Amino acid sequence: MATVLLISAAALAETGVSLTVYNDNLALVRDVRLMSFQKGAGELLFRDVIEVVSKTGEVTRGTLLASGGAPSGNQLVLQQTDGSLRSILLENAAEIRYPSLPEGLITKPTLRWLVHSDAGGQKETEVSYLTSGVSWRADYVMLLNEANTRADLDAWVTLDNTSGADYKNAQLKLIAGTVHRAPTQPMAKGMRPMAMEAAAGPRGFEERAFFEYHLYTLQRPTDVLDRQTKQVSLFPSTSAAIKKVFTYDWQVDNDNVTVSAECENKETNGLGLALPAGRVRVYQTNPQGGQEFIGEDNIEHTPKNEKVTVRIGNAFDLAAEHTQKDFRRISSAVSETDIEVKLRNHKKETVEIVVVDHFWGDWEIIRESQPHQQPTATKCEFRITVEPEQEAVITYTVRQR
Repeated sequence: MATVLLISAAALAETGVSLTVYNDNLALVRDVRLMSFQKGAGELLFRDVIEVVSKTGEVTRGTLLASGGAPSGNQLVLQQTDGSLRSILLENAAEIRYPSLPEGLITKPTLRWLVHSDAGGQKETEVSYLTSGVSWRADYVMLLNEANTRADLDAWVTLDNTSGADYKNAQLKLIAGTVHRAPTQPMAKGMRPMAMEAAAGPRGFEERAFFEYHLYTLQRPTDVLDRQTKQVSLFPSTSAAIKKVFTYDWQVDNDNVTVSAECENKETNGLGLALPAGRVRVYQTNPQGGQEFIGEDNIEHTPKNEKVTVRIGNAFDLAAEHTQKDFRRISSAVSETDIEVKLRNHKKETVEIVVVDHFWGDWEIIRESQPHQQPTATKCEFRITVEPEQEAVITYTVRQR
């Protein structure tokens, strides 16, 4: 469904389609066409290419710009392929053909306006409207080196168009950020073809801050076709230093130790970009040749100079156990819990494991075998070093009120 925002009959510098796409199934379309206005009240129809066959058999093909009254009867105004205009009286037309159904002619109600113009004639007119059925997301490919110390990062914009319309040779802009909207009904999606475009060098996306969001502008026109999923390169491939992080959070992952890749989103680390939310697929170079898929995760919108954490999977050779050793009711409002955590390392190298626990309300750790950190009001962390084929044990007591 399209919601019309503005009809501007003004002289514009250029004609064409501009498409601004948001993350959440929304796009702003600005379509500039040469339309014919009659003086006073009239009707405008917004349609695509048609063919008109006269009673003598002559075929006129073009884009329908307007239909309305004329001194001698109703007429159609077509813009032909060479850019010229032609008016055809309906009384002289034997039939009207719609030969371009595969090219995007939609068998749905046409946008129709009743307009009032102080003067008649042809004018370049911008039609601006919001439409659902168009969205985008970021897709990243991260390739770790064999030592897990650096990663090559490629970023793609994935466009999904189920709006029922083609946007050819469009000026494409993307808004990254969460735009507040009133609730709408979701649209069903079917299978769509995939198209990919590499955007090298200065012809890719240009990024800048825009209000409280980030705006990405493709530096060349592109086609966004109906029922098509399309990928365009977001920025050139880059390389960044990473750190492999092992985490044990028993309340989230049971007895699994997870492994993540962390990197600083800074210019000094090869990044320093406003990274839009999206899916990160992680691969690693195989010393025997090729690349193997090792996991994937979703990241949120990440400003520059912030940390990016990509969860890859569970660490096979690390084991952990969380045990509540004792619980004491000190009073009706105060309790104490003794906790023991065992960590075992079956790898060939020494590892550091971040042990995470969560508490709510008024709490404090009153005894501990290793010092902890408290990054948030409900979270504590212990950083424990475990040697190869060894077990490390930590204990702590939490008092809650």
